[in-house]
Amino acid sequence: MSPIAAVMRRELRSLFVTPVAYVFLVIFLVLAGLLTFYAGDFYERGQADLQPFFEWHPWLYLILVPAVSMRMWAEESKGGTQELLLSLPLRLSEAMLGKFLAAWLFVGIALLLTFPIWITVNYLGSPDNGVILAGYLGSWLMAGSFLAIGACLSALTQSQVVAFILTAVVCVLLLLVGQPAVLDFVQDALPRRFVNAVAHFSMLRHFEAIERGVLDVRDLLYFFFSIIAWLLAGVLVLDLKRTR
Repeated sequence: MSPIAAVMRRELRSLFVTPVAYVFLVIFLVLAGLLTFYAGDFYERGQADLQPFFEWHPWLYLILVPAVSMRMWAEESKGGTQELLLSLPLRLSEAMLGKFLAAWLFVGIALLLTFPIWITVNYLGSPDNGVILAGYLGSWLMAGSFLAIGACLSALTQSQVVAFILTAVVCVLLLLVGQPAVLDFVQDALPRRFVNAVAHFSMLRHFEAIERGVLDVRDLLYFFFSIIAWLLAGVLVLDLKRTR
């Protein structure tokens, strides 16, 4: 078994032997259903699609994904097992990637368990399932970016609470940075070219494009490089802590 697969298997096992995984799954599925069919005005809209379902995902992830990622390294550091893990014959990048992939797979399982909502929409009408598949892809990529941010920030601290708060703050900033209200607020104080450049870092902007069924390479690359950049930053943090 490769080192990455070994770490991934270890992390998945540790998730499912504690109530954290089951609490996350139940809360995510219940809130996804309630927000889609009630807060999202699903029936009042009179359209058979999953737009109300996906538009709530960034805000669901803002709370639930940091709860998964906060334990990645903070728990290891506080429990004294981080040194043991890093003393094994594997690179920091392998340990980081294994932990990240385990958490990302877990969120993917949570998304797959929402299939009754998809079935319900197809029963009630004839939705564009290609757009729905794109929405699921965009949601999973966004969750991956959230988890990569959480993995990096979890490596900074021994406190899971601090890791949760830092991850939530950074993620909400990346969601809101490209919103018109925010851009209008800062455009008088900053150069327009700088404001336009900052707007491209909005995670919500790229997710909404994919959610509409538009698979632009730029949006896919945004999430790919976001994940890679945050994971590399997390590896750098761990390396600095190990050499101190």
